[in-house]
Amino acid sequence: MLKTALLAAAAGLLISGCGAVCACGAGLPAVPTITPGPHNVVATEKDHTATMRVGQRLDLVLHAYGGMTNWSHVRSSDTSILASVVNPAATAVRGVTLVSFKALAPGQAQITAVATPDCSPGQACPMLAALYTLQVTVTS
Repeated sequence: MLKTALLAAAAGLLISGCGAVCACGAGLPAVPTITPGPHNVVATEKDHTATMRVGQRLDLVLHAYGGMTNWSHVRSSDTSILASVVNPAATAVRGVTLVSFKALAPGQAQITAVATPDCSPGQACPMLAALYTLQVTVTS
């Protein structure tokens, strides 16, 4: 009987304590709503088209193919529409090329990159190259 009474008293204190905490919060100013910035667009070597808005950042993640070098000479065909930017958060692992671009104006631009066979020095190497192209449409 005493055990039941103590349990009921503890439950009553717990419930009234929760009510007090909730009531105290009612007098506080509202928490400001955080409006996120524009979402970034991510593309890989498997993507060939992308659409984004002015102000967004395109993060390009290119994985090297087996037997090929990392992707290099990553460029935008029109830097007035899509300009290369430094992404301080980008950390690449071996075999991955990370490049970011910012959409500056509406229009279309192509991003291109090149990879060549990864041959040892002094070894005969095939004369070929892989070309990657991403067609980007920027809207306002």
